[in-house]
Amino acid sequence: MADFQLTDQYKRNLNYLRVSITDRCNLRCMYCVPRDQIPKLTHRDILRYEEILRIVRIGISMGISKVRITGGEPLVRKGVYHFLEELSAIDGLKDLSLTTNGVFLKNNLNKIWRAGVRRINVSLDTLQRRKFADITGVDRFHQVWEGILGAAQMGFSPLKINVVALRDVNTDELVDFARLSLTHPFHIRFIEHMPIGQSSVTEGPVLAPEIKSVISSLGELKPLPRKSHDGPAERYRFEGAKGEIGLIRPLSHHFCERCNRLRLTASGQLRPCLLSDQVEDLKTPLRKGLLDEDLREVFLRAVQHKPSHHDLVQDDRNGPSSQMCAIGG
Repeated sequence: MADFQLTDQYKRNLNYLRVSITDRCNLRCMYCVPRDQIPKLTHRDILRYEEILRIVRIGISMGISKVRITGGEPLVRKGVYHFLEELSAIDGLKDLSLTTNGVFLKNNLNKIWRAGVRRINVSLDTLQRRKFADITGVDRFHQVWEGILGAAQMGFSPLKINVVALRDVNTDELVDFARLSLTHPFHIRFIEHMPIGQSSVTEGPVLAPEIKSVISSLGELKPLPRKSHDGPAERYRFEGAKGEIGLIRPLSHHFCERCNRLRLTASGQLRPCLLSDQVEDLKTPLRKGLLDEDLREVFLRAVQHKPSHHDLVQDDRNGPSSQMCAIGG
């Protein structure tokens, strides 16, 4: 039985673990991966699936109930569908979800479903094929879009589309994205861009009040009540809409006071805050054969290092040094 030890010094109960299973990705998004090549982790550097499963089980024994699998792009890693099946079968895991760029989604929906995953987030920053290639470095828009439509038809729910708002890149499409929520059961989530690591994004951020003002041309946005497993998004719905709108505001109104997350990187580092370089190494003690009780101590140290808030401000470009693709988002 979980003993709920994962409570930090600010009385936040940490019950959500985001797990990056690879730093590899088949896209090169301008805000995530620098255009200059960065070193990739070697096969030995990356946690094995059985190691991840052990860490998750330990986390669950301490109160973790929600796990999201991320990357890089998680679907590029060999054996991922069997891993997801094993993960979903762990006793005590109440919520399992997957974040993907959608490139491999269409042809693998049945495998994802059979593995026990029902909640999917797809990262998509434009609805225009040419612009998609400019943002990601590859021409795969139609492939991603067909995957999203297929997932909706199959019954994945909630099906969230994550849109990083980028000034002078996709700000002309904010209304188009929001309009999708009127006719599709999509959760459209607009995310303020965070300056993490090296990035080719140079324009100032598009903040939530501006996004909300622009998309309000479609009608009144009615606030929705929070649910127990909600993330940081402020949730809204247009009258009569099949889907909903979410605003994620790490810059204009950070949600640190209710952050319930820990992050496990593909290299085995436990990261208590996305916007801090403070980490605790799990891989080394795990591979030295330490007992579960010793690994629980690593969890507890990470929790106690979780800051009260981040110091990333609107005009600050000196955020964490790690790349987003290595952290897992």
